[in-house]
Amino acid sequence: MSFRCQQDSYAREFCTTVLSCRPAELQTVGKGDSKNQEKLSGYHVVLEDTLLFPEGGGQPDDRGSIDNIPVLRVTRRGAEAEHFLLTPLAPGSQVQVQLDWDRRFDHMQQHSGQHLITAVADHLFGLKTTSWELGRFRSTIELDSPMVLPEQVVAIEQSVNEKIRDRLPVTVTELSPDDPEVKVKALRLPDDHVGPIRVITIEGVDSNMCCGTHVRNLSDLQVIKILGTEKGKKNKTNLVFLAGNRVLKWMERSHGAEKALTALLKCGVEEHAEAVQKLQNSAKLLQKNNVNLLRDLAILTAHSLRDSPDRGGVIVLHRKDGDSEFMNIIANEIGIEDTLLFLTVGDEKGAGLFLLAGPVEAVDMLGPRVAELLQGKGAGKKGRFQGKATKLSRRAEVQALLQDYLISQSAEE
Repeated sequence: MSFRCQQDSYAREFCTTVLSCRPAELQTVGKGDSKNQEKLSGYHVVLEDTLLFPEGGGQPDDRGSIDNIPVLRVTRRGAEAEHFLLTPLAPGSQVQVQLDWDRRFDHMQQHSGQHLITAVADHLFGLKTTSWELGRFRSTIELDSPMVLPEQVVAIEQSVNEKIRDRLPVTVTELSPDDPEVKVKALRLPDDHVGPIRVITIEGVDSNMCCGTHVRNLSDLQVIKILGTEKGKKNKTNLVFLAGNRVLKWMERSHGAEKALTALLKCGVEEHAEAVQKLQNSAKLLQKNNVNLLRDLAILTAHSLRDSPDRGGVIVLHRKDGDSEFMNIIANEIGIEDTLLFLTVGDEKGAGLFLLAGPVEAVDMLGPRVAELLQGKGAGKKGRFQGKATKLSRRAEVQALLQDYLISQSAEE
């Protein structure tokens, strides 16, 4: 059977009957974090019919409510749609189903937009669609070609928007599996297909089997924007696009970014790229000068430490500004094999970098203990041990460790 949502994709609410309700679990994934999963205990509710589309054909499932109880997931199981709720519903009861229209209409625009782009790409350039994905913010069509030229993208976008302006109707036809038309259209059915076959036709453009929800007229797509192409799987190209309201939201974001850049760069939109290029060149020059100054400072610092009359057997230095190169230059310049050199850069009470240099045997033994005291990690070879630290506030403890080591070495001698 086909669901009410497939028969009338514009219906937003209706009454139906609960057929069954059984305990179930739903695995959820946190936003942007596949590891942050949560298992919800609830119920799978099957209705006599439904307005909520179950996931299929590349289209995500709908959201909505049943008697004001939120529906968290809709999945197809054979000829039935299972609605996951946290509250049970009594079989045989009459319920009101309400649809999250904004989510549905967005999916309709993207899905019908995909059908249109797929048909035009094939008609103009023989570019066959092998798969597609309706993403949360953008959608992609996988084309069976290693490359799609920029001028082809422009031609496809121009053609699909012309057809939108032509207000071409989109119709749904249901065929029985044994209908001769199925063979004529060479339709291939999924192994688990049950019930009639739905064929979506864009007048004069395309006719394709599909289980999803679609607009009635291409004018409801408003506009399609192709953002470009990306390299896909082997010998494939992904065409990235937006349809309908997503284009308006994209324009709002882009316009907001342009206004912000105009205020920051103190120039018009047409001069943004040139202004950013100048800033990048200036930043590179400043960075180069900063590196040279830091090297000079490291050499001067090393000579000062080396020539200090009271340097002792342990030399300790901390700077807020610096990097690994800065510390290694100091170690190279001092070059005293019988001295332990302990250098740190970064937040004196927080995180940063450290370096321990000196006799190979001493560094090999003390290095891991220094990392442990600083609650960091590091590695070493040839008389140097360096790494990252999270507790530079414990530098005094490291210095005490090094002093104790020298005292014990003197006692043994």
